[in-house]
Amino acid sequence: MSFAETVGLGALAGFTIFIGLPAGRLRLLGTRARVALAMFSVGILAFIFVDVLSSGLGIIHTALDHVKNHTGSVGYLILLVVLLAGGFLIGSSGLAGLERRLRPRNPPMAGGANAAAATASETETLANELDLARRRALRMCLTIAGAIGVHNFGEGLAIGVSARAGAVSLATVLIIGFALHNATEGFGIVGPLGGVKPSWGWLGLAGLVGGGPTFLGTLVGYSVTSHPLELTFYAAAGGAIIYVIGEIWNGMRRYGHRELGLLMLSAGFLLGVVTDLVITYGGG
Repeated sequence: MSFAETVGLGALAGFTIFIGLPAGRLRLLGTRARVALAMFSVGILAFIFVDVLSSGLGIIHTALDHVKNHTGSVGYLILLVVLLAGGFLIGSSGLAGLERRLRPRNPPMAGGANAAAATASETETLANELDLARRRALRMCLTIAGAIGVHNFGEGLAIGVSARAGAVSLATVLIIGFALHNATEGFGIVGPLGGVKPSWGWLGLAGLVGGGPTFLGTLVGYSVTSHPLELTFYAAAGGAIIYVIGEIWNGMRRYGHRELGLLMLSAGFLLGVVTDLVITYGGG
C-alpha cells in the first residue's frame, strides 16, 4: 500500500467520528434522555480505556519477556514503566489541574447583604451562571474529544505501521474496523452536553480534535516505529479517560435514573466490544 493510499484511508478512518457528532444538536427532552446519552458515552469511554490499557501493557509485557529471555534491557523496561506512569499522571491529574485553573475564581453569586440589589440583578446573575455552565460543558466535551484523539493517534500508528510493513490486508481491516469504531465515538463526545446545544463550528472543532489524530498517527506510523511513543500516548489517553468518566459520572448523579444510566453504560461498552471484534476478526 502506497504512502498516499495509506494516508487517505487513515483520514477516512479518523473522520467517521463526524457521523455521531450532529447528535449534539438535538434538543433532548427531559433528564432521562440526558442521562441515557451521557451514560452511553461513558460506556464507550470505558471500553476505550480498556483498549488503551491493554495496548500499553502489551508493549510492557513484550519488553518484560525480552528481559526474561536475556534479549532485552532492564533499563528499557524501566523506561517504559516510567512512561506509562508519567503519561497516565499527565492525562488524569494534569487535566484536573488544568480544569481547576480554567474555572473562574469568583463566580457570580445571587443574594448578599443588599437584598434589593440582588433582586435587581437576579436575571443577569442567572444568565451569567447559565453561561458559565454552558462553557464548562463545552470545555468538558472538548476534553473528551482530546482524550479520544490521543487514543485515535495510537490507532493511526497501527494503520501506518501495518501498511509500511506490507501487511495490506491487515491494514485494510484495521482501517475498516477503526472507521466503524470511530463512528461511535462522536456520541461519546457530545453525550455529556445535556441541554447545551453546540454550534456547527464547535462540532467541527471537536471532530478535528477527536478524529484528526488518526490521520496524524497514520503519517507517523508509516514513517517511524516507536514503542515508547505509542506507550506514552496510550497512557495519556487512559488517564484522560478516567478523569473524564469521573466528571461525567458526578455530573449525572444529580439527575437520578441510576438503573437507566447503568443500562446505557453497559450498552455503550458492548457497542465498543462489538465494533472491536471487526478488527480482531481480521487479525488486528
